[in-house]
Amino acid sequence: MSETQTREPISAKETMRQRRLQKLTELMDKGINPYPYKYNKDIDAKDLQEKYKDLPAGEETEDFYSVAGRVMAIRNTGMFIDLMDSSGKIQIFSHKDNMDVEKFKMLKLVDVGDIMGFYGSIRRTPRGELSIKAKEYTILSKSLQTLPEKFHGLTDQETRYRQRYVDLIVNEKTRDTFRKRSLIIQKIREYLTNQGFLEVETPMLHTQASGANARPFITHHNALDMDLTLRIAPELHLKRLMVGGLSEKIFELSRCFRNEGIDTRHNPEFTMIELYQSYVDYNDMMELTENMVAWVAKEVLGTTKIQYGEHEIDLTPPWDRKTMLGAVKEATGIDFLEIFTAEEAVQKAKELHVAVDDDMNWGQVIDAIFEEKVEPTLIQPCHIIDYPREISPLAKAHRDNDRLTERFETRVNGWEIANAFSELSDPIDQRYRFEAQALAKANGDEEAMSIDEDYINALEYGLAPTGGMGMGIDRLVMLLTNSPTIRDVIAFPTMRTITQNNENQ
Repeated sequence: MSETQTREPISAKETMRQRRLQKLTELMDKGINPYPYKYNKDIDAKDLQEKYKDLPAGEETEDFYSVAGRVMAIRNTGMFIDLMDSSGKIQIFSHKDNMDVEKFKMLKLVDVGDIMGFYGSIRRTPRGELSIKAKEYTILSKSLQTLPEKFHGLTDQETRYRQRYVDLIVNEKTRDTFRKRSLIIQKIREYLTNQGFLEVETPMLHTQASGANARPFITHHNALDMDLTLRIAPELHLKRLMVGGLSEKIFELSRCFRNEGIDTRHNPEFTMIELYQSYVDYNDMMELTENMVAWVAKEVLGTTKIQYGEHEIDLTPPWDRKTMLGAVKEATGIDFLEIFTAEEAVQKAKELHVAVDDDMNWGQVIDAIFEEKVEPTLIQPCHIIDYPREISPLAKAHRDNDRLTERFETRVNGWEIANAFSELSDPIDQRYRFEAQALAKANGDEEAMSIDEDYINALEYGLAPTGGMGMGIDRLVMLLTNSPTIRDVIAFPTMRTITQNNENQ
């Protein structure tokens, strides 16, 4: 068999790339640098559209501007070009009567996807399209790859997440989602700053995992020859700052890392906000949470009534409040406050056909039942309050029942979006809770916490009565942008490598 016969056929995509490479060579042969250093852009497309919105069809002006953006469509062999910048689209009208003849001929070397600069006057075509009547143009970046076909766009989810840059180029909804994400974070900062909160920063490399029940990522620092964990939560460092009296109100927007599964609501690295306030309890945190979310929704979307999937969700405060045990009783008919042993709780769970392990404690069993029987029903915003002590190692014991804690989780659309406590400030009780966590860890619970001696030491200096709250930014963005999966709101979600995918097929 000859070499020609064994060679794989060239794909249509590669054929088109080769054509573009030929155009690139032709440009360079003509002395044109297709990747220049700079371009003086005067104005955005959106601002032009607004400034000349009243210009009648067929009218021309003597106003000249330089615009720049990506070529998204070419019609009539280059006479009409759709140019898109980050603000919107403007049409380019190119005609041999308006520019140098040789320059006009070179328009044949321009492709969809190229980044271009155009200089010309403003006109509105007889059909009503605002246009730049081009006098000059500059190729700013020659694109060697073809964009997805116009009418179908980039629809393959795998490619969208792996090649987010292409997704952003061709999908306006994707651009809108990430702009809204930026605005949501900006408005959260604005709200808290206006409430007197101080933004702080805490370490991302920890000597031990703490602040949440989660399996950490472990790395190694060569110079110190020691293992470190990536932050699973900023909680204990933030409360150290509260002990130190840096401010009575602090918050951090933090990147966190948890070595756990990936699904529509979980990504191994994610963004959360944690905030702490002195002299308040979890009731105040409920009010702060719902008021902040409602204000952000109003600022970003103009309304507190949002559409998520098939549900209209009303974020207008006040939000409903239900005790965890009360919600479980309502769903199952069983009052677990009347059950005092883990063994009996496990038996009741099995009667309800909820999967539990025989070695689960009372609180873990209730959490499992709640997750299956109650959580999916909580569509409208609701604070689920008063969690079992065993699953809340950093929350104060409930003032009326020490089997419970003053903790709430906020649920919307069946998801947890926030978790908050009346913060545990008793160092003796905190040590007892840590020891229980350490025992669970020794018995195989990889998500349980270890004893943090330095944090206990900090508490022994005195932590004022404090309310704290943590909220998942990614899930909040999902809700406010009607995005079905967390991968739609994280620009570069964690994914298997292409090699891994091929090996698993």
